[in-house]
Amino acid sequence: MSGRLKRGSDMFRDSIDALEAKLGLERRTFLKFCAAMAATMGLPKGAEAQIAQAISTPAKRPSVIWLHFQECTGCTESLLRAEHPTIEKLILEIISLDYHESLFAAAGHQAEAARYAAMAANKGKYVLVVEGAIPVKDGGIYCKIGGKTALDILKECAADAAAIIAIGSCASWGGMPSTPPNPTGASPVNAIIKDKPVVTIPGCPPNPYNFLSTVVHYLTFGSLPKIDAEGRPLFAYSRLIHENCERRAHYDAGRFAMEFGDEGHRKGYCLYKLGCKGPETYANCPSILFGDVGSGSWPVGTGHPCFGCTEKGVGFYKPIHQLADVKNVVPPASYPRVVEEQGVGATLGSAALVAAVAGLAAGAGYKVAGNLGKNSSGSDKDSAE
Repeated sequence: MSGRLKRGSDMFRDSIDALEAKLGLERRTFLKFCAAMAATMGLPKGAEAQIAQAISTPAKRPSVIWLHFQECTGCTESLLRAEHPTIEKLILEIISLDYHESLFAAAGHQAEAARYAAMAANKGKYVLVVEGAIPVKDGGIYCKIGGKTALDILKECAADAAAIIAIGSCASWGGMPSTPPNPTGASPVNAIIKDKPVVTIPGCPPNPYNFLSTVVHYLTFGSLPKIDAEGRPLFAYSRLIHENCERRAHYDAGRFAMEFGDEGHRKGYCLYKLGCKGPETYANCPSILFGDVGSGSWPVGTGHPCFGCTEKGVGFYKPIHQLADVKNVVPPASYPRVVEEQGVGATLGSAALVAAVAGLAAGAGYKVAGNLGKNSSGSDKDSAE
């Protein structure tokens, strides 16, 4: 990265001091945030300094145009209600949020004018964020804004965007609006925009740090992070929830909750047999958690099975009682007991039974031995000779 500030230099310290004053954020907290971002994205050592520099000394805040279509605004709510004390300030101070219907003070033609102004001033450089599915049936008439269909607005904004991020399950793979019979033809962004990559951040709602890390990656390196076949960033969606689940040890030992509220459920046993979709859902929920309130702050941690909201064809499609299609180790029909029962010594009855069996066996052996060498008449063979 050209022009990089060396960590520990006066210029680097000055830039951090300026950010501290700007955001009301302590230096240590900010640097810890940058280190956590680097670790979350699996970046090499030293990347945290690049992130700190990119955030503290941006050449120009990147313009962001945020569209809403068929959705519940839960993704925006999740982002704004995150417990981390810095996320809202970072998002609002680091980027230039030039169009967002839910957060805008303006409305009507003034809001639409702001969108066109931002698109013209930042042609080919703005980041387009899409929240919600796009109805395509009957020409897209089921969602209109300012007299234009969602389909036309998406194509119009995507044409000159530098990067496109689909946030939430609805924008990523259709989500709840696309469930059968899907009367509006609700579709994800990447089913409509085919000429440029679309990064998807699925989840209902998505974890705000997965979105923030994607934005920080773009700010730091000028490119979007590596993605999987579904367009999801690998740093957040490359591992099954089941692999890092805090209840995984119970799964391996065969300890399952069989009903909500039973003894196994109260003891924190595995929720697989209650329909948990963690074994077939890729996401970092058990690692990154939600709300910055500590361990257990995610659905499985609070006793509810994962319903697979980050996985196309699982969340909103498979009923909660249906068992997951396990991707790695299928549990056997039975397990050995964790603690095998130990013997307590022979009882009087069992000793007598063993003695009786042994006596019968000895007697039978003696009888067989005695019969050896006798002819069919019962006389001794040697004596007869």
